[in-house]
Amino acid sequence: MQNVVRCTWCQKDDLYRNYHDTEWGIPSYNDHHLFEHLILETFQAGLSWYTILAKRENFRLAFDNFDAHKIVEYNEDKINELLLNAGIIRSLPKIKGAINNANLYLKCVDEFGSFTKYIWQFTNHKIITNHWEMMKDLPSTSVQSDNMSKDMRKRGFKFIGSTTCYAYMQSVGMVNDHLQSCWRYKNKAV
Repeated sequence: MQNVVRCTWCQKDDLYRNYHDTEWGIPSYNDHHLFEHLILETFQAGLSWYTILAKRENFRLAFDNFDAHKIVEYNEDKINELLLNAGIIRSLPKIKGAINNANLYLKCVDEFGSFTKYIWQFTNHKIITNHWEMMKDLPSTSVQSDNMSKDMRKRGFKFIGSTTCYAYMQSVGMVNDHLQSCWRYKNKAV
């Protein structure tokens, strides 16, 4: 889409613009999608989101299309294979964190009936729509992301601080942080 006003952060290239236009800030109630973003956001900790987005397809291949049931079965051989995979972030703590988080994700599904029910409780199952005019106005945390982080850490999730939780909430549409001038601000449908 040409000649549309977008949030300023996504102007780098088509990869970023497409992600912005078709995914970021659009509410997701799909457990698989929510799990994929959970894993990607935890790998992003300390890095740019663009770095993760550019490697997303590699992550999908390396992590069995984010199949949590397969990830929890990863052994030392698989971990070593992942550490040799230049297409992903080769961090032993983050790889082990992904395995740990897959296990806890499945426990949440068992406890709540779905990960959607668990994760959306932190916004009272509603979309938080903010009214920002400039990117500098966007916060990096919120009361909701603080609560999400606290609960997830208590459950044993790794790499899940409040800033990561807030970025996650933005990416899966729990929070609408599109600028008011952005075409996506009011248009949630793809």
